[in-house]
Amino acid sequence: MKFSEMPYTRPDYAAAAKELDSLTARLRGAASAQEQVALYKEYETLLSHLSTQATLCSIRHTVDTRDAFYEEENNYNDEQAPLLEEKLQPFRQALLASPYRAELEESLGKLLFQNMELEEKAFSPEIVPLMQEENRLANEYQKLYASAQIPFMGKTVTVAQLGPYKESTDRATRRAALEAEGSFFDENREQFDELFDKLVKNRTQQAKALGFDSFVELGAIRRMRNCYTPADVASFRDQVVRDLVPLTVKIKERQAKRLGIAWEDFTFTDNALSYKDGSATPQGTPEEILAAGKKMYEELSPETRDFIHLMFDNELFDVLAKDGKAPGGYCTSLPDYQCPFIFSNFNGTSGDVDVLTHEAGHAFADFIASQTVAVRALSCPTMEGAETHSMSMEFLTAPWHHLFFGELTDKYELSHAEDALLFIPYGCLVDHFQEEVYRHPEMTPEERNQKWLELEGRYRPYINFDGLPFYGRGAGWQRQLHIYLYPFYYIDYCMAQVMSLQFYALSLEDREKAWEKYMAFVRQGGTKTFVDLAHSVDLRSPIDQGCVKDVCQAAFQWTEGHLVE
Repeated sequence: MKFSEMPYTRPDYAAAAKELDSLTARLRGAASAQEQVALYKEYETLLSHLSTQATLCSIRHTVDTRDAFYEEENNYNDEQAPLLEEKLQPFRQALLASPYRAELEESLGKLLFQNMELEEKAFSPEIVPLMQEENRLANEYQKLYASAQIPFMGKTVTVAQLGPYKESTDRATRRAALEAEGSFFDENREQFDELFDKLVKNRTQQAKALGFDSFVELGAIRRMRNCYTPADVASFRDQVVRDLVPLTVKIKERQAKRLGIAWEDFTFTDNALSYKDGSATPQGTPEEILAAGKKMYEELSPETRDFIHLMFDNELFDVLAKDGKAPGGYCTSLPDYQCPFIFSNFNGTSGDVDVLTHEAGHAFADFIASQTVAVRALSCPTMEGAETHSMSMEFLTAPWHHLFFGELTDKYELSHAEDALLFIPYGCLVDHFQEEVYRHPEMTPEERNQKWLELEGRYRPYINFDGLPFYGRGAGWQRQLHIYLYPFYYIDYCMAQVMSLQFYALSLEDREKAWEKYMAFVRQGGTKTFVDLAHSVDLRSPIDQGCVKDVCQAAFQWTEGHLVE
């Protein structure tokens, strides 16, 4: 069914609550494991219906945040979802306490129960009002961000539409674009500060109510960290500082040299421009880029061919930047229709191609898991695993990148590999900043900004903001959606990037073998923990000591051998 034809009906949460009560009572009275497995399947079907409708609404709301109907519906769903959690909890508790648990773990998977135990720790009915308020604040941030109408060079643009100007070959234009972006955030400074302050205090209150010292612990549980701890994350960040940050400084020194800018004069204004004559940009219109993406997936494998036909036949994309559209890009799932959906803001930069590889990597994994994993709750791994799907696809599609970049392909390949290495310390910066913020919720907005600048020096020592508004005062983190909307969802990208670089190294040696390993990883969905998934296909887990050093050194050496002016 085409996306535009999928009917939206406001989910009936009251009826769902009654059905959940009934399912819980039947589960408690069940006389066999077989009966309980059947009831669990009913429970999944019910959640699938609710999730599909709420997701349809959410997609249509982000496509046009000015649409009053979907804004109201989205607010309603955000109010009701935490209340529904109250009804899910007794069902989970009954399943966890089942006298047939050993048999259930055999049928449904041990990891399902491990994950449910984490969900139990992350919820209590008393925090429902706080969860509702958290959703409201997150929506306010998205709406404020999407409201940007920035006057620039005689036009009015959004934050996303400023992207190409930040990569202009004219330094004054790059600087002007950053200043224009900064002016929007500076003009709305009080609102951005206040929203974040309220979110930090709200999440801290939730954590305390659940018996945690801070939101750091609750945040890790909410991200379903089922195979490593915040201490493991800190160790990973330390490895990045020790073994990768010195390489990123070398990458930036090379970039300055390519641009013909003396190292001492290289500033944040120059950060996004990879080459003197311009960054590698896709050749063609957005429609032509989409068509090239279709051809790429038709040729990559039989599975990707079936997948891309599903996406095009059912119009499961909304990728052009337009007024009123929420910022960013994402892939989500519509379980009742067994199909994914890709949302983005194309702006004429290489990021448009990254969407077709990255978000389509998520969508492809969703498409495969719907066929290979019987228990829906285990169809998707935790987010480091899910981001491995998408980030690895960016590299595994390399033989087709010429369809997008033509004679600029070598430039794109180099900057893509460099950006992968540069990203990891940035992601660690975002994670470390959040840990500091939630360990010290009493920080003022100014103290938070100072902490950000301090951590910039640790993870990106080459950055010189050179008096830029907004960025120069340490507020640049406010344009990073995840910090407001999805706390602690960023280190996942860093770990996945390390995984993707392993797949890339393998593909350079033997493309078919790399694809087979990737498919073996994807087919398992979320039936194993992230660490076990990595080891199951003979790859190293990023938290294994020495992994960061070996993997990133190999990728850096590849860039050294493929330099382009």
